[in-house]
Amino acid sequence: MQRYAEPLARLIEELRKLPGVGGKTAQRYAFHLLRASDDDARALAEALAALKASLHLCSICHNVTDVDPCAYCANPTRNQRMICVVEEPTSIASVERTRSFHGSYHVLHGTLSPLHGVGPEQLRIRSLIERVEAGQIEEVILATSPTLEGEATADWIAGLLRRLPVRITRIATGVPAGSDLEYVDEVSMTRALEGRRDL
Repeated sequence: MQRYAEPLARLIEELRKLPGVGGKTAQRYAFHLLRASDDDARALAEALAALKASLHLCSICHNVTDVDPCAYCANPTRNQRMICVVEEPTSIASVERTRSFHGSYHVLHGTLSPLHGVGPEQLRIRSLIERVEAGQIEEVILATSPTLEGEATADWIAGLLRRLPVRITRIATGVPAGSDLEYVDEVSMTRALEGRRDL
């Protein structure tokens, strides 16, 4: 096993923590950064520092934003009476690419997963219920991924919402089972939104 100088080894180890990055890819990234100009390396470091310093969660929908409320929640042309519930902020981009949804969002930041210690308390479910209880919401679209965890999360939330006077819908099967919304094409996402059903 090859040993690297401590700063390089540390960078490789940090890069391996990124999703989809294994040891060899982390090494390639590290050596690319080592060969990069000082300006490019500094720009990357500054972008990472600014990312953590400037971004936070929207106080309404929990999307990642640099302003509060976020652009979706503050937009007066969007239908604030309709909420699309998604697992992660990256899922919003998939819905937006369809150009067919003009409501608001609610980001859970995960799905229920008892095996990984993720229960309702670790997700942004309570604030969703509070938004609906405020009485301004007419429809909640549950757009979690059609995975086992995504379905369980949608069922859990639907159970909590059934006592409230709100229409509860689930995205249709235009999204392939077992996939993440982040990777769904525009046509499939459009069909999923158009074919949503009451729960």
